[in-house]
Amino acid sequence: MKTFAIILSLFIIQIAVIVFMEFRRPQRAIAWLFISFCCPPLGLAFYYFLGRDYGKNRKLNNRCISLAREIRSHVTGNIKVVKDVTEIGNVQFENNKGLLDLLSKISEGPITGHNKSRILSTAREAYDAMLEALEEAKEHIHMEFYIYRNDEIGEQFQDVLIRKARQGVKVRLLCDGLGSHQLSRRFIHTLRNAGVEFHFFLPPISSLLKRRFNFRNHRKILVVDGLVGFTGGMNIGDDYLGKDLKMGYWRDTHLRLEGDSVYYIQYVFLKDWRLASGESMSHPRLFPKHACEAQEAVQIVGSGPDAALDASQEMYFAALCAAKHRIWITSPYFIPDPAICRALKSAVLRGVDVRIIIPAKPDNLLVYHASLSYLENLQDAGVKFYRYTKGFMHAKIMIIDDLLATVGSANLDMRSFYSNFELTAVLLHPEAISSLVRGFEKDQKHSEFIDPVKFKERGRIVKLGEGLCQLLSPLL
Repeated sequence: MKTFAIILSLFIIQIAVIVFMEFRRPQRAIAWLFISFCCPPLGLAFYYFLGRDYGKNRKLNNRCISLAREIRSHVTGNIKVVKDVTEIGNVQFENNKGLLDLLSKISEGPITGHNKSRILSTAREAYDAMLEALEEAKEHIHMEFYIYRNDEIGEQFQDVLIRKARQGVKVRLLCDGLGSHQLSRRFIHTLRNAGVEFHFFLPPISSLLKRRFNFRNHRKILVVDGLVGFTGGMNIGDDYLGKDLKMGYWRDTHLRLEGDSVYYIQYVFLKDWRLASGESMSHPRLFPKHACEAQEAVQIVGSGPDAALDASQEMYFAALCAAKHRIWITSPYFIPDPAICRALKSAVLRGVDVRIIIPAKPDNLLVYHASLSYLENLQDAGVKFYRYTKGFMHAKIMIIDDLLATVGSANLDMRSFYSNFELTAVLLHPEAISSLVRGFEKDQKHSEFIDPVKFKERGRIVKLGEGLCQLLSPLL
């Protein structure tokens, strides 16, 4: 009897700890309570190592503030910061000053006016553009990817990085410790021997010991000489070229940028590099004066668990609320939080055309079924869902009217909003938005409409499985 009382007391303490720590995020609390009920002896241990907030390091935050000030001093006079709706170059923004004010406040990167963007809709196109930029590097190369594979395309990038390093170009490569854990020691050793500086961001063992295992760097960044930048949804791997027999064709979107916005992609890289390597860099040569005269307005929104504000979630929510005619979204992992669900439903009630394309072929069954669990409720409200059937849909795109569009690494899921380090480009120029609209329409032609009536007819066991996945979805 005493043993039972002790076990019961420990179980109650475990529940109390989770409720106390997660009261601000009830969905996460429910997910952790479910895990605790399923495996009482290990629930608190799992929570201890995986459930902890990232934490705010005061010294690190002060260094980041210092870095931001130094960088602002380097780029002052070199950039055009958009402060008024008339400077955006998009008449749709003339009645949306409130959205402009919000976007200007949620991110360290302001809306800038001198930019040129190029949308890259296939991995071949993106890799060719990145390799071309690498070949032209004269000063430095900064690369950061969630996944970097030492396969054929990975070795092709490796060869260029090694050659540029031997030519005297400073080459720095940062990979996520979990996403790129399959990189071989030999591959990394070859890079370092050639002079490439390489670091893992939150390596699995050390991040587990520091109780940060649940946080990943999901960003995809390439900056060449501080003048050309790339970001979007693509990692480095043959599977993105459609060479994975299981997944087949891989649909993704990446961006090539020139101009003011590159400075802020560079800034995000330097922050991550400091965290991973301990090295602080903010030399003016990393922020050279650019010659871009194009007039595209672009904002770079970096977000992560180290920030006080959930910038990705705030940006998505504000944009959804501003929509009057169209919300078109592609997302491989659709696990929206309650605020995003309410915004989507509210948009439909306003008469907005809401369409969301998700994959027909999943790469993660647990996440896929969690995504499906959200569909029925949103379909009842009038949201239209489509399954992309040509291959695997991995693009993370949002199009709001002719007002703005986003391309980046952040999915429309709670992991991207609250646990991952992400980077998203907000495009405000009509031509860039129109290009993404044409791409979405093409993707929709390769997608099947998910009929709400037929979708409701799936079996009870299927619905139960989806419900369990939804229960755990805040942690996926």
